[in-house]
Amino acid sequence: MVTPQLLGPDGRPVSSKKLAEEIATPTVAGVRRVAEERVSSGLTPSRLAGILRDAQMGHARAYLTLAEEMEERYLHYASVLMTRKLRIAGISPTMEAPKGVPAKIMDAVGELIADTAFQEAAAALLDGIGKGYSVVEIGWDYRDKLIRPVSFTWRDPRFFQFDPVTLSELRLAVDGKVDGADLPKARFMVHMPAPRMGLPIRRGLARPASWAYMVQSFTLQDWSAFAEVYGIPFRVGKYGPGASEGDKRKLLRAVTSIANDAAAIIPESMLIEFHEVNGSRGEQVFGSLIDYTDDKVSLITLGQTMTSKDGSSYGQAKIHDKVRIDIAQADGRQLGQTVNRDLIQWFVAMNFGPQSLYPKAEWPVTEPEDIAALADAVARLVPVGLKVSQREIRDRMGLSEPGEDDELLQAPATSPEAKPPAEAPPEPKAKRLAAHGAGCACGSCAPPALLRAPSATPDGVALTDAAFATALEDWQDITDPLLDPLRQVLATATSFDEALALLEARGPDGARLAEALAQATAIARGIGDGTD
Repeated sequence: MVTPQLLGPDGRPVSSKKLAEEIATPTVAGVRRVAEERVSSGLTPSRLAGILRDAQMGHARAYLTLAEEMEERYLHYASVLMTRKLRIAGISPTMEAPKGVPAKIMDAVGELIADTAFQEAAAALLDGIGKGYSVVEIGWDYRDKLIRPVSFTWRDPRFFQFDPVTLSELRLAVDGKVDGADLPKARFMVHMPAPRMGLPIRRGLARPASWAYMVQSFTLQDWSAFAEVYGIPFRVGKYGPGASEGDKRKLLRAVTSIANDAAAIIPESMLIEFHEVNGSRGEQVFGSLIDYTDDKVSLITLGQTMTSKDGSSYGQAKIHDKVRIDIAQADGRQLGQTVNRDLIQWFVAMNFGPQSLYPKAEWPVTEPEDIAALADAVARLVPVGLKVSQREIRDRMGLSEPGEDDELLQAPATSPEAKPPAEAPPEPKAKRLAAHGAGCACGSCAPPALLRAPSATPDGVALTDAAFATALEDWQDITDPLLDPLRQVLATATSFDEALALLEARGPDGARLAEALAQATAIARGIGDGTD
């Protein structure tokens, strides 16, 4: 029986014999040892500068140890770094399948990314955000008629080294080999986040944060010493001019004992004074320096400071949170590129052969949606003809596609009997006045809203609006007697005095306006009396 040859995405053969063997295993001693001496203890500026210089030259073991210790000792850095990593790790990956990818490949990849072990491995790759790179070893096995990744093992970054020429290609650290060994294809996922350009080892957030860590370490030590002095008042012992050396030593022992035991005995001729220390100066000096370094670490890690500090308003935090979303979107996109390149393409190629198109895993980071504003906009625009995709609205609102057996929420159906009867258009007011007279209050001349208003609970606002609308129907008949004389005077008068004389002879006629105001006032008074 001939065993089919496995091919990678590049079309080259893949050895199936070593797919399940562990490669980057730790050792008791040597270059892949787990135990390492502490680096952060007694860290000085010159020592830190040397560690960072060695790292950029390819000797990053001490730097990686320092990065690990910073996550243990520098609490603020550990908090904001965890916030950034969990922003992506908490998202369930989705799959994008280009048009033309067979359904069997899509189903296989969908099953792969839904596995909990895969999602934990992807989260482990995010360790590269702090250190510059992260590596997960993949173990393969033949199960259920497919070659599947059955194990994901995060490997210590100190087990690897960069090639000495470009300092960009990661290699496995091996005892006896200065340059290390090549990483076998399909066996490792290597994630090198790129928040900026440059050597991968210099991109990690631990590098700039290390200076803040050193400054804060010195500041905490000095503040602790200051707090000890401030906690116990400063003691001054006084002795007389005739005091012997024995008396002086006795007084010094008494003063020293007060610092630790808070009790001492001295001769009556000796005097001890206590001087208070202003403790607020420590908060102003040391506390301000620590807050300053913490703010800078938040800026380089999250891109902002509002959401990592107390006292910020909701509006400020919401504005600054958008910056975090931009960073998270970049982190999710780069993580997807690593997983697609180092795992999914190999999984598909070894099982279904090299493809021109491959499914892609994604970690979508969406901006918060204003659901109320979206719903209001759709409710206003759809009735006027805007066509909106239901799928898009569901995605933006976070609603799933309803299943066949799901009970659906629907708008209540309108009964045909509940529709109000159609009304004939109202007769023009000028025609009604000519037929009935100005003072008529019959059903045709009274405001329609007055006649239709329920007798139990009349709506005064609606009645007033209806009366106002009725009064404005013949506005031109009211304004013409007022404005026509003025127009004629302005058209014929040649001087101001002549215009005044013409206006006195034939001034504006306000009778129609007075009549309309009287009717509107009477109707408004009736509405007010009927709705008290």
